[in-house]
Amino acid sequence: MITYLKGKLAFKDPTHVIIDIHGIGYEVKISLNTYGKIAEKEEVMLHTYLHIKEDAHTLYGFIEASEKKAFLDLISISGVGANTGLMILSSMSVPELEQAISEGDHPTIQRVKGIGAKTAQRIVLELKDKIIKSGISTPEGVGHGFVQNSNKLKQEALQALITLGFTKAQAEKNIMTVLKKSGPDVSLETLIKASLKSSS
Repeated sequence: MITYLKGKLAFKDPTHVIIDIHGIGYEVKISLNTYGKIAEKEEVMLHTYLHIKEDAHTLYGFIEASEKKAFLDLISISGVGANTGLMILSSMSVPELEQAISEGDHPTIQRVKGIGAKTAQRIVLELKDKIIKSGISTPEGVGHGFVQNSNKLKQEALQALITLGFTKAQAEKNIMTVLKKSGPDVSLETLIKASLKSSS
């Protein structure tokens, strides 16, 4: 079991990083929340989970232990796979997720791409008691990443959304909708997060 990785960031984008540890590069999938906190770092330590399937061994990494715990709780639920769990944590912070679960707010969870009504209800049903017993965090504000020029910003957001399963046309539509509301100075993290929640 690989519990964590600590090393130099050889590559990073909103969906995955490559961590160089003594000349060996480890590819690790990350959430948008983790990306927002490591975007300007050169070295990083990520709490990791190794997801093993017959055709692939995939590492998932989280900047905070609480996010890794939330991920493990999510994928323990029938119908929530690793990629879906990561999508949820890219669409909302851990405190926002905990609040939605504790309040039985199915619609908020259902707004995440790939989450239907039954899955949202199952997440609330199976995790509500656990969240309440552990105490509820206060929702965090949306993080502000580094500001980039408009074209580069749109291209990076577009690539991230396509990687997360959106069609190019839908991703472009969502990005433009968000930019019209937020303006060109929005951060990459905020743009992607808002685009994930943008209605089709």
